Amino acid sequence: MRGLLVAGTTSDAGKSLVTAGICRWLARRGFRVAPFKAQNMSNNSMVCADGAEIGRAQWLQAIAAGAEPEAAMNPVLLKPGSDRRSHVIALGKPFGTLEAGEFATGRGELARIAFAAFEDLRGRFDVVVCEGAGSPAEINLRQGDYVNLGLARRFGLPVVVVGDIDRGGVLAAMYGTVALLGPEDQALLAGWVVNKFRGDETLLRPGLDRIAELTHRPVLGVLPWLDGVWIDSEDALAAAGWRHEQQPAGGLRVAVVRFPRASNATDVDALAAEPGVTVTLTADPDTVRSADLVVLPGTRATVDDLRWLRERGLDDALAARAAAGRPVLGICGGHQMLAQTIVDDVESGAGTVTGLGLLPTTVTFREEKVLGRPVARWRGHHVAAYEIHHGNVSLAAEDGVEPFLDGWRRGAVWGTTWHGTFDNDGFRRAWLAEVAAQAGVSWSPVPGAPGFAALRESMLDRLADAVEACLDTGALLRLIEQGAPPGLPLVP
Repeated sequence: MRGLLVAGTTSDAGKSLVTAGICRWLARRGFRVAPFKAQNMSNNSMVCADGAEIGRAQWLQAIAAGAEPEAAMNPVLLKPGSDRRSHVIALGKPFGTLEAGEFATGRGELARIAFAAFEDLRGRFDVVVCEGAGSPAEINLRQGDYVNLGLARRFGLPVVVVGDIDRGGVLAAMYGTVALLGPEDQALLAGWVVNKFRGDETLLRPGLDRIAELTHRPVLGVLPWLDGVWIDSEDALAAAGWRHEQQPAGGLRVAVVRFPRASNATDVDALAAEPGVTVTLTADPDTVRSADLVVLPGTRATVDDLRWLRERGLDDALAARAAAGRPVLGICGGHQMLAQTIVDDVESGAGTVTGLGLLPTTVTFREEKVLGRPVARWRGHHVAAYEIHHGNVSLAAEDGVEPFLDGWRRGAVWGTTWHGTFDNDGFRRAWLAEVAAQAGVSWSPVPGAPGFAALRESMLDRLADAVEACLDTGALLRLIEQGAPPGLPLVP
């Protein structure tokens, strides 16, 4: 067995979910499957059982494959800290920083790490399904590339390119993708997949036939738009499907502050999946004032995003909520912002900064990153979580404060550094019911509603069902087993 690289005409073409669907489809057929992304740029990450940090999308793909998530599946993770600098995680551990000017030329050591990780997985699994990054036609980054065609060329992987028809221009994007590649790269590009299609496929067929004729590569199938499949996005606070749901009568309205450097914002996915709960992403003070619950999510730049929050008057809206006993929750970086004082000589280098003062706490940033998979109980409910942070929160005063997981609650203000707590169904529903009572809302859990893990599994099965029903799986298996067909014509 060999492998496959799933590339895309653009970012957010659906590579991550298509890869997850292929992983689940292959696992159903009895193959031992590993997902792989040589380099991921995302502030949404997960802590594996061995303490390694990888991209959240690769964690989901491992779940789809029935494999234990591990560092080798995402050997290089770049976490943007600013527009010109990313923090590098290599094999699950902090590795340093990468400046914007080094993206094309300064990644030799990272490439060696990634290639070794692929070799390791290939030796232990039947199939390695790789996900590319961005577009393989980013020819400005081709030198030093090790995640798209650089990876494919190194290991002879056939490449299937996914195009997002929902955003338009997909046929031109497909032709342009192959035409921009050099001859050696073109020789591995073996087929196309159209993604996110809604409508009558017969209207699309003439275009698909023409693109196959022009590029000499087959269209392997058309995947439909799948309503309700939106979990574990690679992008922080991505435009997920749940954003568009309408507020039900008697529901709970949750406003999530859209930080510029939000991280691990997948925490709110489980809230959005709960019947009767509507989640809105916002930077509007009026929305923050009027919501039943406001969530300050994690961020890769606590001090900078706190400054951004203040510039928009969101600090006043949050203070008014706290004074009125209306619920506010801070998670990780959002929890840190709630403190009286933040001492940060590590992440921002800003030194001592005044926090929002909504919890009697102090935050101190340390060089060593905390990575863990903690467990606890709250109101009798089991809570399994994960933590990823440099900032450590401690109590400055104990008056009126109640412990909450690893953090504290004062009145209607809640804070925890832990991520993933809302994936726990009993805890999520009990906590939301308490928050709804604080907000004066009549929301209560719907009896018999599916749990979040079950919802995730059903989404993965729907992806695999779509792969099986809509793609030429025979051709896909031949690519995986035999590689790209020899002698694919050059597109000028």
